[in-house]
Amino acid sequence: MEQAITALGKTGFDGVYVANDGMASGAIAALKGASIDPSTRPVTGQDAEVAGIQRILTGEQLMTVYQPIKKIAETAAELAVDLVNDKRADADKLATAKVNNGQKDVPSVLLDTVPVTKDNIKDTVIADGFLKVDQICTAAYQQACAAAKLE
Repeated sequence: MEQAITALGKTGFDGVYVANDGMASGAIAALKGASIDPSTRPVTGQDAEVAGIQRILTGEQLMTVYQPIKKIAETAAELAVDLVNDKRADADKLATAKVNNGQKDVPSVLLDTVPVTKDNIKDTVIADGFLKVDQICTAAYQQACAAAKLE
C-alpha cells in the first residue's frame, strides 16, 4: 500500500480492496502513515476478524466479507456423507452449480457470502455466534459499540 500511495499519490486512488482483514489493517496503517484519513477511502477486507469488525465500528474500514462457517461446514458434511454412502444422486441435488477447474466443470455448491458493515454486525456475525459482543466491544471500542447498539 505504501508503494501504491507513492506511485499514485495521495489523491490517485479512490479505495482499497484487499483479500482479508489482516491485509486491510496494513493498508489502513499505510494510509495513516501517509496522513490519509482511512475513513475518506473505502477499505474492504474479508473473514470478519474481530479487529476488522472493530475497525468497521470506528469508521476506518468500510466492510468485511463474512462467510457463514456453520452453513459451509454443514453443507460440506452433507455432501461428504452422501458421497461416502454412494448416494451420488443426493449429492448432485445439492451440488447444482458448476465451477470450471481449468479442465472440466466440477459440480459445486456455491453459498452466499455476506458483506458486513456497521449497520448489520448484530444481524450477521453476532447473530450467527461467529463473534460475541464482548470480543468486539473491548474497552477501546465501548463508545463505537454503543453507537452501533451492540451492547
